[in-house]
Amino acid sequence: MFFQDYQNTGWIYHIIHITNLKKTLTEGIHYNDKISYENHYEKFHDFIDSLKTKNIPPWVIRKKAIFATINYRDNPCFHSHTAVLALKADKSKCWVANENRANQIYEPFILKEMEEFKGAKDYLNTKGRNLIKEYWETSLSFEDNIKERRDLVKGYDAEVMIFDSIPPEDIQLLYLTSDHRTLTVKEWKKIFCGE
Repeated sequence: MFFQDYQNTGWIYHIIHITNLKKTLTEGIHYNDKISYENHYEKFHDFIDSLKTKNIPPWVIRKKAIFATINYRDNPCFHSHTAVLALKADKSKCWVANENRANQIYEPFILKEMEEFKGAKDYLNTKGRNLIKEYWETSLSFEDNIKERRDLVKGYDAEVMIFDSIPPEDIQLLYLTSDHRTLTVKEWKKIFCGE
């Protein structure tokens, strides 16, 4: 794993675009505080929320979550112009699910309205629905995951949904990614600030 285990650190990890960094470090993180949220994700989350299975508590509403991870596999490739943050979160307000299942329907969901990709609607109504059913059926509370460690199972890419705001004091800047180089703050300052 890329970071030390959660059991040793108590941290979970979140990626933001650097244009949000100043605001994040001064105001914290809220589920709907990013410019791209409404345009790129809200309807997608609504679709997934509409397929929740009976085992999901009513407070788990994907479109009201901050997304994080418990860890990354070795050598993750972060997007350029992003910051990697460590977060402290209230475990009782977190839910874990297999992000791989949700990711498999994102492009079909976004592209389905284009004439060239209208066949994606059929995918969403068949295989897509089954993937989201599996997404919810294999999800569990953060606390249960720490006992079971589903996040360590091959093929289970655990996303952590946080249903609470994260104040600035519970956020630590770990890395800045510049031109696909993941740099510590000290390394970044040495290159770009001459420190």
